[in-house]
Amino acid sequence: MSTTLAEALAAARRRLEDAGIADAARDARILLDGLLHLSSTAFLVDGDRPLTGEQMTTIESAIERRAKREPVHRILGRRAFSRLDLMLSPDTLEPRPDTEILVDTLVPHVRRFVSDRGACRILDLGTGTGAICLALLDLVPGATGVGADVSQGALETAMRNADMTGLAGRFDVVESDWFTAVTGVFDIIVSNPPYIVHSVVETLDEEVRLHDPILALDGGDDGLDAYRAIAAGAADHLAQDGLVAYEIGYDQKASVTGIMCEKGFARIAAVEDLGGNDRVLVFSKPVSL
Repeated sequence: MSTTLAEALAAARRRLEDAGIADAARDARILLDGLLHLSSTAFLVDGDRPLTGEQMTTIESAIERRAKREPVHRILGRRAFSRLDLMLSPDTLEPRPDTEILVDTLVPHVRRFVSDRGACRILDLGTGTGAICLALLDLVPGATGVGADVSQGALETAMRNADMTGLAGRFDVVESDWFTAVTGVFDIIVSNPPYIVHSVVETLDEEVRLHDPILALDGGDDGLDAYRAIAAGAADHLAQDGLVAYEIGYDQKASVTGIMCEKGFARIAAVEDLGGNDRVLVFSKPVSL
């Protein structure tokens, strides 16, 4: 006797609950939605639809992976970010909703540059999936961008995402350790760099520690290595009146501000996430730099 969609969902939820997954019902539904490409109303109006043996094998394999703490969107191989659906790979962080705050903060500035200058050139350092830069290009058609990353695998993923979202004509990549291979100047330099203190990395949840690339997490002994590297080179690659914007850890507002101010930058914005934690900082390039 075949298993129905509703029965498969119930069985998936129970398996994840037994494995100690906190949001078992949500995760089960997201996995079945993604694996079977379901509509938003499928479980309500089509719950008695029988599933094929192949579909059940796919679902059971995915649920077992989640039970072993592999993140839902890693299993699906993609995640929604801003208005885009992006591919993931082992070489990239999984873009998270908090990072959309960085995009939303920058959109008015990108639009202003396009309006005033006819263009806005964006450099995304540590681009990973390309999420930040591609989301900005999607939201502001007059902008162009370059994604820089030390990982060739990440750059390949970013370019696949650019192709998939129809943004490849305005996006390019460069393999670079921060600014080492970057050329030219940009109106905006943006980064969600590794900012977790080295000693804390091994204490992270399994979903993060075992599946996100450590290179994209480990910010050094005090979590600030990447901010120092970017601050040291930003002025040479920033157009006059250009901006530098970061995602930061919840307790790094003062430290990152100090690093940037030492290089002559002025903080013009500090934005909190929905939990009330400091999340985004934006700095301007003074005329004297």
